[in-house]
Amino acid sequence: MLGDFIHAIFSDALFIKYGLLGLFFNGMFSSFIPIPTEITTSTLLLGGANPVDVFLVLTVGSIIGGYIAYYLGYNGRLIGKFRKSTPKYEQKSVNIMTKYGWSTVIFFSPWIPILGDIVSIIAGTKKYNIIKYSIAMTTGKIVKSVAIVFFSIHFLHLLFHIIH
Repeated sequence: MLGDFIHAIFSDALFIKYGLLGLFFNGMFSSFIPIPTEITTSTLLLGGANPVDVFLVLTVGSIIGGYIAYYLGYNGRLIGKFRKSTPKYEQKSVNIMTKYGWSTVIFFSPWIPILGDIVSIIAGTKKYNIIKYSIAMTTGKIVKSVAIVFFSIHFLHLLFHIIH
């Protein structure tokens, strides 16, 4: 029964059907739309994908998505076409970035649901220094990708032992 439930969750996700290419787009879109990458990552690893390949594809897709989000903010008129954001979340993000420092928040933004998704857009809107943004965003995306792959592998081993 538990195995059937897990199979249903992991086999029906849109990005999973396309393998590593799906993971790439999932990672890219998750930088500006709240779409979790954890299910796609876990499913690919469960299906036997090489963890290094999964890490590299997830990282590259996420970093490209971070630059797309920055550009959407930088070129403000594009925001309305691609994302409907509420002023409430935008103001919270600006307040957090001001309080804790832009680089710190950009580094941690991949871990913050909803607010984290618009941090890169706001950084672009505020014309935050692209070099500082690149360092903080790239480092944050790499750390998150390592954590997702690492914990997915360990979670899957635990799950495998529970089911069998």
